[in-house]
Amino acid sequence: MIFTDDTEEALRAAVWLVNSAEEPDTLADLDDEAAFLREFPYTGRLDRDDREVSALRRLRPRLRAMLLAGRDEMAERVNDALAESRLTPRLRRHDGADWHLHAVADEQPLAERILIETAMALIDVIRTDEGSRLSVCEDDTCLSIALDLSRNRSKRYCSTTCANRNAVAAYRARRATTAP
Repeated sequence: MIFTDDTEEALRAAVWLVNSAEEPDTLADLDDEAAFLREFPYTGRLDRDDREVSALRRLRPRLRAMLLAGRDEMAERVNDALAESRLTPRLRRHDGADWHLHAVADEQPLAERILIETAMALIDVIRTDEGSRLSVCEDDTCLSIALDLSRNRSKRYCSTTCANRNAVAAYRARRATTAP
């Protein structure tokens, strides 16, 4: 494990949200938000309404900029996010997750809690100088973010779909050069 479980989960959730903005947009309505919340079960206030979905959609470009920033810029963006929110840090244990930090009150809007959880996760990324684990997918046709949590830093694509598409293309290119 590179980071703590809560840091990895916050990074995965932020990457999911950012990548949902790529075509086809997978955060268009309440059903899409429900799918996000099934995969990333946030505690606390959940309005589950169109305003909440809109707030999550507006958050995506900011998360993308934070996740892909260089180390110094990432620190500035994290500091900006933390300065905007009233922080009320406390340790929590719930739903099978061991002790971890909640930095803002559970009654704050979901988008704000996601922003701050992402900022808190990026603090670990900055402190360990592991920003290279966040990159744009290496598929030439994709702009999604790839999150590499592998030990050997081998993840280059955002998804199995992109990885498979590039593996097939490489295979076909090799076959074309070796065919009689």
